[in-house]
Amino acid sequence: MQLNTLKPASKRVTSTRVGRGGTRGKTSGRGTKGQNARAGHKNRPEMRDLIKKIPKRRGYGQNRARTVRASVLEYVPVNLNTLEENFDAGATITPAVLHSKGIVAKRAGRLPAVKILGTGTLTKKLSISGCSSSVTAKAAVEAAGGSLL
Repeated sequence: MQLNTLKPASKRVTSTRVGRGGTRGKTSGRGTKGQNARAGHKNRPEMRDLIKKIPKRRGYGQNRARTVRASVLEYVPVNLNTLEENFDAGATITPAVLHSKGIVAKRAGRLPAVKILGTGTLTKKLSISGCSSSVTAKAAVEAAGGSLL
C-alpha cells in the first residue's frame, strides 16, 4: 500500500457554489431585486404579522384564555318554568338529574354548577339539592312547599 493509492471511504460531498458563472449565475436562483435577493435576508414570520393585526383588549389578562379568572365559577342557569315542565311533584332535583333529563350539559367532562333562577312560576313541591339559587327562586320554591338544600 502506498500513499498515492489510498482512497477515502466515502465520497467528498461539496455544496454547489452558486453565482460563480455557469448555469447558476447572475441572480443565482433568487429571482430579481429586493429583500429576498440580498445576502443574509430574513423574512418576518407571517404569524407575527397576523398577531399584530388582532385587536388588543385593555386590562390585565384580557388577551389570555381563561387563565386569570380560572377560579371563578360559571353557573348554568335553570329557570323555574323549566323545572315546572320537566318534573313531577315531590321530585328531588340535583345537577345529575338535570343532566340525565337533558336540561344541562356537561362541561369539560364534569357536571356544571347549576343556579336556579326565578323566571316563571312554580306550583309543584320540589326538593332541590346541590344547586345554588337566586332569592326569588328560593322564595318561590318555599312558597310551593318545596325545599332547597
